[in-house]
Amino acid sequence: MWIAVIATGLGCYALKLGGLLTPQSVLEDPRVRRFTELVPVALLTALIAVQALADGRSLDFDAARMAGLAAAVGALLLRAPFLVVLVVAAGVAAGLRLLGV
Repeated sequence: MWIAVIATGLGCYALKLGGLLTPQSVLEDPRVRRFTELVPVALLTALIAVQALADGRSLDFDAARMAGLAAAVGALLLRAPFLVVLVVAAGVAAGLRLLGV
């Protein structure tokens, strides 16, 4: 277990160091800049999809999670701060679960 923790820590450190040591000419390349702008959005979208639609290794349509996701989208469209979006989504999902949905 400790070997995995140490290896993960070293890997994270190496990744961070690699970012700091990357030459400026590479960072100014338009393709690299476009990649770094789009990858976080794609990863966050994938994480949201997995958390909203998956239960273990299978797809699961959970009405409370879907309603929480819809509430989060509504809060984002209203330009709410990120923390408010999280609280609204969690509150809607928790409220529906409390009602037995």
